Amino acid sequence: MSVTETMIPKRQSLLRSTSLVSAMTLMSRLMGFARDMVCASFFGAGAGMDAFMVAFKIPNFMRRLFAEGAFSQAFVPVLAEYQKTRPIDEVRLFLARVAGSLGAILSLLTLIGVIAAPLIVFMFAPGFGHETPRTILATEMLRLTFPYLMLISLTAMAGAVLNTYGYFGVPAITPVLLNISMILAAILLSPHFEQPIVALAWGVLIAGIAQLIFQIPFLFHRRLLVKPSLMMSDPGVRRVLKLMVPALFGVSIAQINLLIDTVFASFLKVGSVSWLYFTDRLTDFPLGVFGVAIATVILPHLSRRHAEQSAENFSRALDWGLRLLLLTGIPSALGLAFFAMPLIASCFGYGRFNAIDILQTQKSLIALGIGVPAFMMVKVLASGFYARQNIKTPVKVGALAMLINTIFCALLIKPFAHAGLALASSLAGYMNCGVLLMLLVRRKIYQPSPGWGRFIGQLFAASSLVSGYLLFTAGEVSFWLAKPAVIRLCFLLGHVAVAAVIYMLSLYIFGMRPGQFRGQMRE
Repeated sequence: MSVTETMIPKRQSLLRSTSLVSAMTLMSRLMGFARDMVCASFFGAGAGMDAFMVAFKIPNFMRRLFAEGAFSQAFVPVLAEYQKTRPIDEVRLFLARVAGSLGAILSLLTLIGVIAAPLIVFMFAPGFGHETPRTILATEMLRLTFPYLMLISLTAMAGAVLNTYGYFGVPAITPVLLNISMILAAILLSPHFEQPIVALAWGVLIAGIAQLIFQIPFLFHRRLLVKPSLMMSDPGVRRVLKLMVPALFGVSIAQINLLIDTVFASFLKVGSVSWLYFTDRLTDFPLGVFGVAIATVILPHLSRRHAEQSAENFSRALDWGLRLLLLTGIPSALGLAFFAMPLIASCFGYGRFNAIDILQTQKSLIALGIGVPAFMMVKVLASGFYARQNIKTPVKVGALAMLINTIFCALLIKPFAHAGLALASSLAGYMNCGVLLMLLVRRKIYQPSPGWGRFIGQLFAASSLVSGYLLFTAGEVSFWLAKPAVIRLCFLLGHVAVAAVIYMLSLYIFGMRPGQFRGQMRE
């Protein structure tokens, strides 16, 4: 196999690529649920888990913001342009210099994070107080988890390269290693620590190393593995960094809003941070399986269409992405809202995670679940700007969304406690989504294709039937807690399967066909 052959992007339909990423992400998310079931059973939702959630959420938030967010959105469009306009040798040199520059920046950032861990914990969880047991424990664990940012960011670069060349499966399955590592840490390592929860922090660090090593053979096999070279004056590197700086804020506004929720939640009663974490984990499932998968596949496609100056195909791709997101996002939101309690009881309601924890998490899951369609669409709508290397517009919209989220947090925290914080994120998400969509249409970047009225009507009719089924079968918390774990999960999967069948049959009866989403667009 020659270098030329392996450097040519793999061509396949958007739907096929998205299905592959969704399948791999589904596997990862299922393992994530297994991880959280183990963590909830071993550690409950007490002070120790609150401390770990802060120590894990800070680098995890920065990963989403820095690696999967700002870096990917800045790097992929530039790499796609290099593919179209530069010789292969220049592309490989560009990859080497980006890797070297990214590695240097991450090393410095990691060193600062480890040294300044006490200050960072205070910034993100001021409600923990000074020198309290929760603060000390969170600081100790943050020093273990912060290097994960560097490792996973380099992993994200490797994944972005593979994605840009049409190889989506490996990057999508890589997160499974984090879940496996944390499960093994909880089961095997926790008995050996004075504070058992510290084992989870070690699990995160080990997972970062494993994920990076896992990507290397696939890059090597496809002749995409290069030796890092530090040259930040390289024009391509400078373009990526220039795009990254504003994108650090704008690309992952939903994550910033969730982090603001954590700051407010640190002032609430013990368990609030953990309830929001488990809420976030459940909403992350459809966001990852559908939202992130579609956005991952569509960004390289949009970037190439922009490089080709094909405005019509660019708009068609956005239209396809938005329809597919609504097709999956609306039933996902209904499931999270109307079936919240059975979901929580089946996934986390074991061991020290008791009925009170289930009911408290249910409140925030309903509030955050209704925002899932907006969170999904923001990812694709923002890609419409990032593919054109326009970072400023999403940043400005994101700043407004964050301000609105903060205001709503302050207004809703007193009457609704942690659930009010989740609701604030949902409201801010819809504002963010609406403004981005309006700007894309107004600037004629996106022109909706015909048939949206019929499409929305079909979604509404099918979703109404699914909602009725979920409300009728949800039951009471005592019913679910009385069942063994295996029975609970079987019941849950059975109801989800029936709801999915009702939804798909309803859409078919109302005239929707799978061929409408296959399209002719190629990678």
